[in-house]
Amino acid sequence: MIYFENVSKIYPDGTIALEGATLSIKQGEFVSIVGHSGAGKTTLVKLLLGEDQPTGGSVSFDSVDIQNVRAKDMPDLRRRIGVIFQDFRLLPNKTAYENVAFAMEVAGKSDEEIASDVPHVLELVDLSKKMWNFPRQLSGGELQRVAIARAIVNHPDLIIADEPTGNLDPVNTYEIVQILKKVNDMGTTVILTTHNRGVVEALGKRVITMDHGKITRDDMMGKYAL
Repeated sequence: MIYFENVSKIYPDGTIALEGATLSIKQGEFVSIVGHSGAGKTTLVKLLLGEDQPTGGSVSFDSVDIQNVRAKDMPDLRRRIGVIFQDFRLLPNKTAYENVAFAMEVAGKSDEEIASDVPHVLELVDLSKKMWNFPRQLSGGELQRVAIARAIVNHPDLIIADEPTGNLDPVNTYEIVQILKKVNDMGTTVILTTHNRGVVEALGKRVITMDHGKITRDDMMGKYAL
């Protein structure tokens, strides 16, 4: 499904963000990418989303070479990928329901589809009772659950969770990870970038370890080993 073939990324100031990165991720996998700040995790995500271009090598998603995708076709590719950010990135003047509905509106879904799917996905993340609350009325864990609902409502093939528990306490962290596991159990591929040792070791899933732009370990049933 996802292939990085000998990928390097060198920025104009000479910073080497990635060096010779090669990996593949199959449909339906749950993969954690770990590493200290500056290890290259964010660069991997940006290349996969087409937000940046590799200096060398190739990045492909379902046999599509991402760097060759035309700008006008990039939105179609990105609709197949749901992204969850550490800082939530919700629209403050829209309710939980409206934030999730907006993602469907942008994707061109009908009013009937929105009315059917939004309550269902909010129930999946246990927010049915708070769908009409604004972000300011929600806790950090609830905000991240809205963000997950927004990311999965259009049934993407891939979810990228970029440090989704970085601002959360242990209880909320556990709940978010359980939701991501549930999403993965439904067949969606999940890529999780994290610094959280407890999260990685509780998952017992594949772990890719990065250091200074290089992939240093790739364990199918891995632990947090830095």
